[in-house]
Amino acid sequence: MTAVQGTAVDIPTEDGTADAYLTRPDDGAAHPAVLLYMDAFGLRPRLRSMADRLAGEGYSVLVPNAFYRHGRAPLFDLPEFIDPGARPEIFERIVPVMRTLTPDVAMRDAAAYLGWLAESPAVADGPVALTGYCMGARLSLLTAGTYPERVAAAAGFHGGRLATDTPDSPHLVAGEITAELYFGHADQDPSLPPEQIERLEEALTVAGVRHRCEVYPGAPHGFTQADTASYHAEGDERHWAALLDLLKRTF
Repeated sequence: MTAVQGTAVDIPTEDGTADAYLTRPDDGAAHPAVLLYMDAFGLRPRLRSMADRLAGEGYSVLVPNAFYRHGRAPLFDLPEFIDPGARPEIFERIVPVMRTLTPDVAMRDAAAYLGWLAESPAVADGPVALTGYCMGARLSLLTAGTYPERVAAAAGFHGGRLATDTPDSPHLVAGEITAELYFGHADQDPSLPPEQIERLEEALTVAGVRHRCEVYPGAPHGFTQADTASYHAEGDERHWAALLDLLKRTF
């Protein structure tokens, strides 16, 4: 892998300033961009290390603090090893913040992130790729459908509520998507039951979206996050293989 250079950056948005992490190959050249959407635990060392791994493969990777309206990262006082089962108060703090990030609000922010990447000297001309984790998978799907001209590929892993019966469900943007998609679902995930997996698959198929959706056997919700009790090493490595394969095909 290539040596990388990471730095903190600030991104102006319609509602303020989003703090973010930008990492890229340490060669001074411009590289294709990947917008990495965080999970609910937020911008922290684990996500920075994941972004660095992607950058080492030849990409300029931006990880915004999607909760910037509530403060700069780290927003929550998290332990080095996160186990919500042992500390249920963690989600008591996080869930109310998550609920404020509605699709309309999130897509205003997405415009700012995409615009910032388009102007960055670290980023090569052309569309970007997206990857998202947990709630970030929803943001990845929504962004692909809201800004199809800017997105070449989009992935999501252990996403929840991707295809609900609400009028703002992410799967309803399927008809606008031109990117290639990949979703790696957690096995027996209460936030994405079988009926939602089927609904998402049907929506993407009917819309003619190039896609692959797979359920990872034995992998719990959050399986890519090594700093949590949900980590599943086999599922994580499978996620990396699928994500890098998608990026190599579409860039």
